[in-house]
Amino acid sequence: MRHSDVREEGASAQADGDIPGDGASAPGTVPPQRGGSRSARRGGARPTRPRRRRVLRWISSVLSLLILGTAAAGYLYYRHLNGSIQTDALNLGENKLGGSKPNAFGQTPLNILLIGSDARNDAENQALGGATETFDGPPLADVQMLLHLSADRSNMSVISMPRDTMLMMPKCTEPGGKVHPASKGLVQTNESIQRGGPGCTVAAWSELTKIPIDHFMMIDFKGVVRMADAIGGVPVCVEQNVHSRTRDGKGSGLKLPKGTSVIQGETALQWLRTRYGFEDGTDIGRTHAQHQYMNSMAREFRKNAKLSNPVKLNSLAQAAIEAMVVDTGLNKIDKLFDLSMELKKVPPGRITMTTMPWVYSTKPGLDGRVEPKAGEAEDLFRMVREDIALDGQGSGSPAASASPGTPSAPAQQPSPSATAAATAAPPAKIAVTVRNSTGGKDGTEAKVKGRASEVAALLTGKGFTKVVADTQTGAEDTSVIRYATDAQAADAAAVATALGMPAASVQKSDQVAGIVVFVGKDWRSGGTPAAPAPAPTKAPDSAHALNGDNDQACMPIQPGFTW
Repeated sequence: MRHSDVREEGASAQADGDIPGDGASAPGTVPPQRGGSRSARRGGARPTRPRRRRVLRWISSVLSLLILGTAAAGYLYYRHLNGSIQTDALNLGENKLGGSKPNAFGQTPLNILLIGSDARNDAENQALGGATETFDGPPLADVQMLLHLSADRSNMSVISMPRDTMLMMPKCTEPGGKVHPASKGLVQTNESIQRGGPGCTVAAWSELTKIPIDHFMMIDFKGVVRMADAIGGVPVCVEQNVHSRTRDGKGSGLKLPKGTSVIQGETALQWLRTRYGFEDGTDIGRTHAQHQYMNSMAREFRKNAKLSNPVKLNSLAQAAIEAMVVDTGLNKIDKLFDLSMELKKVPPGRITMTTMPWVYSTKPGLDGRVEPKAGEAEDLFRMVREDIALDGQGSGSPAASASPGTPSAPAQQPSPSATAAATAAPPAKIAVTVRNSTGGKDGTEAKVKGRASEVAALLTGKGFTKVVADTQTGAEDTSVIRYATDAQAADAAAVATALGMPAASVQKSDQVAGIVVFVGKDWRSGGTPAAPAPAPTKAPDSAHALNGDNDQACMPIQPGFTW
């Protein structure tokens, strides 16, 4: 039946009084001939109710078909998108810290590791990546950024680690069972991905920072290009004309005029890869350029990702999903959508991009490589662990105190460890092992003799009668309690509470069989660990902080790379 037939039949029915409209006659009356049907004007019988029901049934059927058809198409597209999501294991290391824990108000922060891979394992990536000698070779995690979303969703902090950072690599075990032993010396951080995948990069970050990482997202060359194209370009700025090309042909090839340019496609990739031409020509300058790009892209997402533009939304979603590899905790569209909604709660003015404080390595053969800067790098990591905003403006939760950057709970609020301990077994039923780790990781101080027995005695005096002072030792700068299974989490928290140790000191680990207290360098004597120094309230200057609202940021250009 044609649409015109439907309209004509519906009009006839309304004229007959079966489907009254404005000004319709009362039942049983004869309507004016001008509006009447041909049969009414002739004095014939009115149409019967079965005809009305047939019309309504037909309209209902058409509407149902349209609704079901749309729903089916949406469901099939949803399945298509879900089927496009690529996943990998979250953490391949042994020291698994578990997910982020809620604060005293039940608010939970989120830590997501963003990884940029230089994989050249397909034609599209090879066309974009150059360096033909690296085709089909092992990838490198050339971009690594830890994104921290505060528990109250008031602010976001990002820490970049330069790709030239030298670290000790943890032991990583692939899902198939292949083992990559812990490194015996320093390894460049971007090689972590070669030790089983992004899960080993996550393990390396966890080992260094002691920050629980909840998720990772990894993107390759073609993903960067697709995302930049989908969003319609990202504004960036350079202080002078720039061309990233050395005399011997090295460089990204980026060529931009002085001032602001909107870049997309391969030019966006060149920007993110540019080393020669920015600042002093090192990887540090590249990191700062990536921060400018990320902040600008976040602002563009807010401008473009509106429900009033479904085509733009669809292209963004499709590009993002096809571009990424994520952990199994983000393997559904609805999970990614929920995450995007959480990230969207933070205004650009509360986004702070930083670089891990670093120093050039003085070790033989590591010229030009960097290592975490003692003290200041740890300060930055601690601020993230303790959910302290890097911009010094504090949080927006009721937990925030009058002092900026100190989102501590009021005294009457129970600590997370005390809350967990409330569900633990009685102390007399909790088995605990204590190890002497007082020498610290650098080994510059001797272990305190008999320290494990002293701490074991403390626990015994608090009702923990199943305590053993282990002859096996360890090396920890900060005292920590590790447990093996989820069932032991509450019991481990009870041990921490009894010893006056913070909730952050309780960690899940594959390296222990039960609950083990490692008495660290910070607890060489006394009944409780030494109180830590007050946490910083703002990122150190060496972190080179960039605020998300700063749309005036402009990259300095290295001498010799202008045109």
